[in-house]
Parts: sequence; structure tokens; C-alpha cells
Amino acid sequence: MKIASVISMILVIVGAIVWLLVGLFDFNLVAMLFGDASMVSRVIYSLVGLAGLFTIFFIFAYRPFKTVP
Repeated sequence: MKIASVISMILVIVGAIVWLLVGLFDFNLVAMLFGDASMVSRVIYSLVGLAGLFTIFFIFAYRPFKTVP
């Protein structure tokens, strides 16, 4: 589970950086590297979205930020 969590966090961070570039500079790095609406870019977007969902599950299931009394 730890490897999946690390991979998920990396993909979420990459997705956040891509959205930061889109928001600030109107520059889509994934589209530039792999083509606009290509199969590879769709797979990358899907993996980032699934990683975000997994991260939400991880936060609620394992409560990594829970303080110990």
C-alpha cells in the first residue's frame, strides 16, 4: 500500500503543477509533450484523476494527519 500511496502522491503533485502552469501561463505541458487530446495525454489525465481519488481514499481510510492523544 505504501508504494501505491507514494505513486499517487507523485501523480497528484504532477497534476497540480500542470494545473498551475495552465492557470498562470495558459500553458498545457501535457498537451505540448504528447499532443492535444491524444491517447497518451488522455491516459495521463486519467491516471492523475485516479491518483487524486486514491489520495482522497487514503486520507479518510488511514487518517495520516490524525493527532495521537
